[in-house]
Amino acid sequence: MTRIAANLTMLFREHPFLERFDRAAEAGFTGVEFFFPYRHDHDAIAEALRRNGLELVLFNLPVGDYEAGERGYVAQTGREAEFAGDLARGVASAERLKPYRVNTPSGPAPETDEARATLIANLRSAATALEAAGTALVVEPISRTEVPGAYLGTTTATAELLAELDRPSAGIQYDVFHSVRAGEDVVEQLDAHLASVIRHIQISDVPGRHEPGSGAVDFDRFFQVVGDSDYAGWVSLEYHPAVETVASLQWFRDRGLLG
Repeated sequence: MTRIAANLTMLFREHPFLERFDRAAEAGFTGVEFFFPYRHDHDAIAEALRRNGLELVLFNLPVGDYEAGERGYVAQTGREAEFAGDLARGVASAERLKPYRVNTPSGPAPETDEARATLIANLRSAATALEAAGTALVVEPISRTEVPGAYLGTTTATAELLAELDRPSAGIQYDVFHSVRAGEDVVEQLDAHLASVIRHIQISDVPGRHEPGSGAVDFDRFFQVVGDSDYAGWVSLEYHPAVETVASLQWFRDRGLLG
């Protein structure tokens, strides 16, 4: 059965952050993820996971000044020392919290050989360090309609870069919203990459980034393809609920995807 996780940065926002772990478990989730752990007490997070029997599925490496609008800088030449420091922070959090995967987007950068070399060098460092910490790197393609100039704006481009990276532990975080916004066909991308390089999936409907059934994506077909495959990772619900969070989960309950 497909494993469904809750993104606690976006779901259960009716409650304080640490209470969201309890609410997720009550709603039937066995896995959770969130954007960033760095401003939260790691011992409190670990205890919230433990008492609820939850697996931490994923968090992100730092992406620069998030509050100022940065969404990654890994391909930006000249910021290598900054990335090394942020990677060290991410590794320390991974060692304490033991996530299944740690994600990074490429961020915006010019499409130059220099930017590609910077990105590959930084991702190799990240893959190696995260392996040593007992987890694995995933890289998220971000639609350029959402982050103008994103170096990795499509699933295909990210798969090609990961082949060049040549780190078997590293894979793609496939975000359905960004894929559709980039003009990709979801089933085509799953057929092309699910068996080989997609290691984590996040979902929300398009265009509103709300729960399935609120937009144009055929999520019944999506879950059929994923369920019929050998995919062993998680599918995380990373959407802005159009209604109260628990009510937004009815689509999944109706299909037996969530207890």
